[in-house]
Amino acid sequence: MVPGAVGDPEVAIRIYRPVGECFPAAIYDVHGGGFVVGDLEMNHRANVVLARELKVVVVSVDYRLAPENPYPKPLEDVYAGLVWAATHSDELGVDARRIVIHGASAGGGLCAGLALLARDRGGPEIAFQFLNVPELDDRLMTQSMIAFTETPLWNRPLAVNSWDHYLGAGRAGGQDVPIYAAPARATDLTGLPPAYISVMEFDPLRDEGIAYAQALLAAGVSVELHLFPGTFHGSGLVEYAAISQREKAESLVVLSRALGL
Repeated sequence: MVPGAVGDPEVAIRIYRPVGECFPAAIYDVHGGGFVVGDLEMNHRANVVLARELKVVVVSVDYRLAPENPYPKPLEDVYAGLVWAATHSDELGVDARRIVIHGASAGGGLCAGLALLARDRGGPEIAFQFLNVPELDDRLMTQSMIAFTETPLWNRPLAVNSWDHYLGAGRAGGQDVPIYAAPARATDLTGLPPAYISVMEFDPLRDEGIAYAQALLAAGVSVELHLFPGTFHGSGLVEYAAISQREKAESLVVLSRALGL
């Protein structure tokens, strides 16, 4: 348990350490779940693999969930966990300048918001942002979001519910949604850490991820963008598929480079 924001409850984190050699770098993992489901167990297996394969510390954060805890509470929990990891980097055996934030779906959206928040609050420093199928735009007006209403695991109706729960009923698509809640709304992306963004062909989130990558590039931020063909949101769960194996192998290569290994 680590301190939350002022006036907020403590935040639970889980720390993974590889057996044997450990490089002085860390992954800060934020689970997905549409802002409404998930916990420390959700990415447990994947985080064990990351620690073993990359030989780095992995810190996973258990943030509060909507609708009981709408924005900004989940993001503040995620920020508090990052602050703890950065200020306790010596204890973790980590170079505070080599922390990569890592999230998928809503976790990717929270990571994008976290990068904006850390920039505007003057820290902690983030070395890289790994955004896998990030949920970024509450306006729900991209071509892929309009088209994919019955796709597996994630579709437009689920996205509508997700943003309604996260922002509060009736707020999604309005004029007063903060950029930290919906990073696609940000008009100034300068000074953000370099990024890797992956999107899936038949995912409602596809086009907002592509647009965010283009916006980062326009702001002078180094970005790698990969659209995986024939895939859907969460299709990596079909582990035996060749495209899923490619996606997993690429993520390890990208993270290894971002961590400076």
